[in-house]
Formats: sequence, structure tokens, C-alpha cells
Amino acid sequence: MAKRTITVKGMSCGHCVAAVSEALSKIPGVSDVTVDLTFGTATFSEAAPVDAKVLKDAIEKIGFEFVG
Repeated sequence: MAKRTITVKGMSCGHCVAAVSEALSKIPGVSDVTVDLTFGTATFSEAAPVDAKVLKDAIEKIGFEFVG
């Protein structure tokens, strides 16, 4: 499994962290999600490379901005 870190804009509280963690965890092949509110990042393991559009759609669907 490879580790990947993405930047997510718009997070400001613990609820945001939970929402992003949950959204990413629902993507097939994604596990071990850790969201860092201070740096605005989400780090996770992926069994195989996940398409950036899939990540973007999951993040934007819950109201945040996917930076990449």
C-alpha cells in the first residue's frame, strides 16, 4: 500500500476533519485516513492509485475544496 497526502481547503473544526475522514474512507481502496486540520491535509493509504477525480468528487460533495 502506498501513502498519499492531499490538500483540502475549507476545513476549520473537528467536524470538518470527521467529514473529510469519512468521505475518503468510503472510497474503495482507501484506508488509514488521517486528517491534519492545522496543515489542511489528508493522508491515507491506497491499495492502488486512486484517480484524482474520484478524490475531488468525494471532497467537493461534502463542501470542501480539493487542491490535490
